[in-house]
Amino acid sequence: MTKQQVYILLRALGFAVVLLCSLWLLGQVFRLTYPFVIAAVLVWPLLPLVRVLRKKLRFPNGLAVLVALLVGVTTVGGLFTGLTFLAIFGIQQITKYAPGWFETASVHMQEFFNETILPLWNEVTGVVSNLTPEQQQALQESITALGTQAGEVLGQFGQRLADALRQLLILVPSSLIIILFILLSFYFIGKDWGAMRRSVVSFFSAAVLRKLRLFGAAFRVRVFGFIRAQLILMALTSVIVLIGLTIIGVDQAVTLAIVVGIAEILPYLGSGTILIPWAIYLFIVGDLTLGIGVSIVYAVTLIARQSLEPKILSSSMNLHPLAVLVSLFAGFQLFGAFGLFLGPLILVILVILQDIGVLAALKQFIVHGFKEKKQEQKR
Repeated sequence: MTKQQVYILLRALGFAVVLLCSLWLLGQVFRLTYPFVIAAVLVWPLLPLVRVLRKKLRFPNGLAVLVALLVGVTTVGGLFTGLTFLAIFGIQQITKYAPGWFETASVHMQEFFNETILPLWNEVTGVVSNLTPEQQQALQESITALGTQAGEVLGQFGQRLADALRQLLILVPSSLIIILFILLSFYFIGKDWGAMRRSVVSFFSAAVLRKLRLFGAAFRVRVFGFIRAQLILMALTSVIVLIGLTIIGVDQAVTLAIVVGIAEILPYLGSGTILIPWAIYLFIVGDLTLGIGVSIVYAVTLIARQSLEPKILSSSMNLHPLAVLVSLFAGFQLFGAFGLFLGPLILVILVILQDIGVLAALKQFIVHGFKEKKQEQKR
């Protein structure tokens, strides 16, 4: 290995160590300051409204920020209220038809037990009676062990469910405190945004600031593109489900289509969280025609989403469809369902860093270091 190669390896290792330490440090800082970070992120999109209120309507700075805060809270609250009323309407419809569904399901389950399980059990007991006492004892012990294991699994599941509910109850008061900190931070950050921005800017050189501005502009375009792509996919799913449910003659098709479209926000599961259990229920109660229809609607929805998602994401975020597909798969493999969001986000950051020249500068540093770069600039 030559001396130059050793220097390249050392610089690469040094950069990797600095990067990992920086990520760890950022994680620790974020853990302690995330309410204020969230407040700053929420202030950012409302800054144009604050400027309009301050310059056009001559609002005082504090009042402009307060009005923007109220507008933001009202908008978010309105969205949540609308979704809540939609959920309540869906629950009301379910409670209206649920007794009939359960009655029908219980009748079909009883018929299934009498016609299938009971004859099978009689055959099994007939076979068991012909076994030797030792074989009967071994079979009985196996059944007992299986029942014990099933009981342990159910007990563990119940314990985990109870622990989760207890943790949820514990989190409610702390969540309210965090929301209070976010709202207060929103007001003070929005009120002193200019001074805080100048204070942060003073720590960086002109070259770094130029890169940060380029990164912010490109990141803004791609983030809003990602949100736009998700809304398009949700709308597309709702339209497909509405058409399918209308064709097979399902009541409340519009409401169900909206609910299924909203469910698409769930990573990996999406519309399957509603359509799959529904289809299973229809098969259980013996409504094969409607069950097959719902299954076909789900299959068409799944195929359409899987086919169009990379294309829509790539066009909205200005990325290659194959790169988006790879980021979705890699993110899911590494981070689970959350990776379906994290994978494209990491891809966006890497592409932006490549576009603004950061990765090229990093390669220049690793291969040549600072010294040779300065010599080239002098020439």
